[in-house]
Amino acid sequence: MIHYKSPSEIASMRESALLVSRTLTEVAKMLKPGITTLQLDQLIAEFIRDNGGIPSFLNYRGYPFNSCISVNDVVVHGFPNERALQAGDIISVDIGVIKNGWHGDHAYTFAIGDPGAEIMQLIRVTKESLYKGIEKAVAGGRVGDISFAIQEHTEKKYGYGVVRELVGHGLGKHLHEEPQVPNYGRRGTGAKLKEGLVLAIEPMINLGKKEVYTERDGWTVRTADHQPSVHFEHDVAIQKGKADILSDYSIIEAAEKGNPHLFTAQDSPVLVQPQ
Repeated sequence: MIHYKSPSEIASMRESALLVSRTLTEVAKMLKPGITTLQLDQLIAEFIRDNGGIPSFLNYRGYPFNSCISVNDVVVHGFPNERALQAGDIISVDIGVIKNGWHGDHAYTFAIGDPGAEIMQLIRVTKESLYKGIEKAVAGGRVGDISFAIQEHTEKKYGYGVVRELVGHGLGKHLHEEPQVPNYGRRGTGAKLKEGLVLAIEPMINLGKKEVYTERDGWTVRTADHQPSVHFEHDVAIQKGKADILSDYSIIEAAEKGNPHLFTAQDSPVLVQPQ
């Protein structure tokens, strides 16, 4: 069942989404070689609670950490651990919060140092695909319009692997609501997009093949060929004409640019033109 939100409820959801954005901004300030993902997870939990939120991933279906931090070939649901991050790593940080009973849930992929032009292009293109999908997240359209836009930009233009097993989703009082939002599909298919629907749109794109597998911990998802994977996610409210993005990448990007240990897509030349 799809749950539609009133304007006042969407305003509350924006508060939750922006707390996630602010938390990711703190991560962007802290990332450097030598820091561990477990240290980041502890920082994330403290910042969320200090700002009136609850980490919504902790104990969700048994998940044992406050955030999902996925490094290099880990697609999503990476367990924070004691491994020190190093130059050349790419790190997807996915965070959920509950504030005033509403969920915020989004993700951002960072590069420590320069992982190389090929991987930086994957980061740039995946982020672009998120906005391509959001352009189609308007009242009167269909979920498949979002899915097609993401797939067309990543798989059809660049030959990247679009993960099939994991999808975006509705968001609200529950972390995962209907409808599912795949990153592949056909235009004009799927649930109709109506005002009041809030979606977490999240392309998960692999440098190599689309196939993935889940480790024995039951959570960590890796690429089957161990090529890097990139993940970006925004919280979006459907409205007429243009989607309302509830989360805010601008503050994350400002912190990212201000951290001398981080490399951005703007720092890397375009490697290849789209196919």
